[in-house]
Amino acid sequence: MEIKRILLKLSGESLMGQDGYGINYGAVKHYASEIASAVKKKVQVGVVIGGGNIFRGVNGASKGFDRTQGDYMGMLATVINAMALQGVLEEMQVKAKLMTSLAIEGLGEKIYYKNAIRYLEEGYVVIFGGGTGSPFFTTDSGAALRAIEIKADLLLKGTRVDGVYSADPEKDPSAIKYTSITYDEAYAKNLKILDLTAFTLCKDNQMALYVYDANVEGNLLRVLNGEPIGTLCRN
Repeated sequence: MEIKRILLKLSGESLMGQDGYGINYGAVKHYASEIASAVKKKVQVGVVIGGGNIFRGVNGASKGFDRTQGDYMGMLATVINAMALQGVLEEMQVKAKLMTSLAIEGLGEKIYYKNAIRYLEEGYVVIFGGGTGSPFFTTDSGAALRAIEIKADLLLKGTRVDGVYSADPEKDPSAIKYTSITYDEAYAKNLKILDLTAFTLCKDNQMALYVYDANVEGNLLRVLNGEPIGTLCRN
């Protein structure tokens, strides 16, 4: 598979580093460096980041917040994370454009897929903040949506685990790692690769997904070079 354009999905928690909360500069710099290596390889990069390091709507609802209000708060958290990544990328002399699903004048341009594609073609890293812009959707769904909109060759989900397993490898040492799996097989085995909405979006729109450990230095470049370090999921 020739990869010219990717959508990278990172969790908000990944930006915490060892802090346990908020944004750790070293963690952001690690991901920015990984993205910079892809840009140097002439790969066009779109990014979606979660907001769980700041606020997560589902968790907020469990503590008494209105779910809809909580989800909008979570969307704003993803914009803060997107701003952090944009800032560090620009420090590294990597052009980065922040686009948001919510109209936030002065901070980011409203997402329109044709503009996003144009920026990618001009060499910008395009960071999509605000999720889908609607409550009750996760940033997994936002990532799937943006990957399809920009016609990415591959949606990459960067996690702390090196792929998809038959069970949680952190809890079950006998869990088996898959190097590749179809969406139908993943659904039949009830593997929680993405939330169901995002999973269906990818399956119905022929969007290939690659799950890998984003915390290891150089892993993004290894994926782009075709090294089998994670799990490929496709139809």
